[in-house]
Amino acid sequence: MTQPKVLISDKLSPRSKQIFEEKGVICDVKTGMTEDELIACIGEYDGLAIRSATKVTQKVLDAAKKLKVVGRAGIGVDNVDIKAATAQGVVVMNTPFGNSVTTAEHAVALMMSMARQIPVASASTHAGKWEKNRFMGTELCGKVLGLIGCGNIGSIVADRAQGLKMKVMAYDPFLSKEHAASINVEKVELDELLARADVISLHTPLNDATRNILNKDSLAKTKKGVMIVNCARGGLVVEADIKPLLESGHVGAAAFDVFEEEPANSNVLFGMEQVICTPHLGASTNEAQENVAIQVAEQMADYLVNGTVMNALNIPSVSAEDAAKLKPYIELASRLGSFAGQITETGLNKVVIEYEGAMAAMNTKPLTAAALNGLLQPLMEGVNMVNAPVVAKERNIEVSEIKNEKHERASNYKTLMRLTVTSDRRTRDIAGTVFADQPRVVQINGVPLEAALGHHMIFINNEDKPGLIGGVGVLLGDAGVNIANFHLGRKKVGTETEAVALVEVDHAVSAELIKKISELPSAKQVKALKFE
Repeated sequence: MTQPKVLISDKLSPRSKQIFEEKGVICDVKTGMTEDELIACIGEYDGLAIRSATKVTQKVLDAAKKLKVVGRAGIGVDNVDIKAATAQGVVVMNTPFGNSVTTAEHAVALMMSMARQIPVASASTHAGKWEKNRFMGTELCGKVLGLIGCGNIGSIVADRAQGLKMKVMAYDPFLSKEHAASINVEKVELDELLARADVISLHTPLNDATRNILNKDSLAKTKKGVMIVNCARGGLVVEADIKPLLESGHVGAAAFDVFEEEPANSNVLFGMEQVICTPHLGASTNEAQENVAIQVAEQMADYLVNGTVMNALNIPSVSAEDAAKLKPYIELASRLGSFAGQITETGLNKVVIEYEGAMAAMNTKPLTAAALNGLLQPLMEGVNMVNAPVVAKERNIEVSEIKNEKHERASNYKTLMRLTVTSDRRTRDIAGTVFADQPRVVQINGVPLEAALGHHMIFINNEDKPGLIGGVGVLLGDAGVNIANFHLGRKKVGTETEAVALVEVDHAVSAELIKKISELPSAKQVKALKFE
C-alpha cells in the first residue's frame, strides 16, 4: 500500500509533522506559497493541512487530483470552498474544540477591558497623565450578556460570565430549550436579545443567515450604551453602521478581534477611543496553537490511514471504534446500493433505506452515504461517499431513512438493511444482512434468496418455469465461463411465479452472452454485475 502524503501549507506547530510521520504519513511543509505555487504542487498530495492563510479555492481543488482531505487547524473554514470540495469528494475537517477556551477567554477579556476602559487608561498613564476621574467604568456584575450563538465557545463565555454574576441570554436557532436550561442560559429571539442586553457578544459562524446580523436596523433596537464584542468572524457586524452609533453614544463601546477585511491595515473604526481592536488573537495562545496542530494532524492521519472521520463538515463523523464496528455494514450498504444501481435502467426518483434490528441502533449516516454512493456510481461519473448525498439532492432524488430496532420484518435475522429504489418505471427492493462479518443478500424484490456477492455476478429475474437453469448452464458452458455459485429464489410454489437467480462466475461475461441469456423463454431481465 502506498503511503499517503500530506502538505502543511501554513505555519503549524512542529509537533503536527511529527504526528503525521509517526502514523505512517509522508509530510512536507511548504508555507507562504501563492495560489499558483500551491496549484503547481498540490496534485501529488492526499491531504492538505492549513490554518487561515491558505485559500482552498475551486482552482486549487481542480488541480488536486489525489486530494482526499483538507484539515483546518482551527474552527473557521471561510478560506475553504466546501461546496467545491464536497463535489470533488474531498473531506473538509476542522478542530472545533482546540481553541474554544482561548477564544472564549479573549472575548471575556475584551468585555472587561471595555467596561473599565483599560486600553485608553493604560495609554494615558504611560503618557504621564493621571486622569483618574476621566475613566469612570461600569460593573459587569448584574448586567445582561446577550450571546448571538451559543455553541462550544458561546457556552464557555456563558459559564465565565456567570462566574462574574452576569445574567446570560442567547439567540441561537440550534440551541434546544433543554440544553439552554442545563447551562443556565435564557433562550430568546434576536429582537428580545437586542432590546435587553447590556453586552452583546457574537459566537456564530459566518453564513448567509448571520452575515451583517448587527447592522444599522438591528443596532437601533439595542439599549443605549450597549457594548459589542466580536471575536467570531468578520462580516457579522457592519462596521460602517456601528461608527455613527458609537459617535452618538447609543453604542457605548465596541471590541473587535475580527474584521471584514483581514489583515485590517485600515478600518473605519480605527482611532476611535471607544473601540478596542486586536489582530485576530482569539486563538493566539501557546496552548491553543499546540492543541489545534496536534488535533488536525491526528484527525487527518487517522482518516488517511484507517478511514476514521472526526469533526468533518461535509461527511458524517465516524470514530475509530465505530469505524471498526461499521466496516462490514458499510460494505453491505455499498454493495446493496451498487446492486440496485447496476440493475436500474431509468432515472431515479426516490430511495428509502430501512435499518432493522441491530443496525437501527448504529450511526447510520455513514451507511446511508455508502448506500447512495453505491447506487449512484453505476449511473453517473464523479460520485463518492462524500458527495453522494449532495448529488442525490441536486438530482431531486428523495432520500429517506427508516429505523426499527425491533426488527419486526427481519424475524430470521438479528439485523437487516433494506434498500427500496423507485425509478421512472418501477420500484425495486433489495435486502441484506451481515453474517460472520460478510455481507449477504437475503431478498430481492420480495423474493427470498441468500447469497454472497462475488466479484462477477449475473442477475436474472425470470418466471419460475422449468428449463432456465439448464439453459443458463449450457450457454455459460459453451462460452467457457465457469460457475462458482448458483443461487435461486422464488416468491411461492406454483407456475409462472416470479423468481430470481444470482450466478457467480469466475470472470466477466460479454454483452453478447448476456443477450443470449436474456433471450431464454422465461427470462425477464438479465444483468451482468461487478462488485469491487
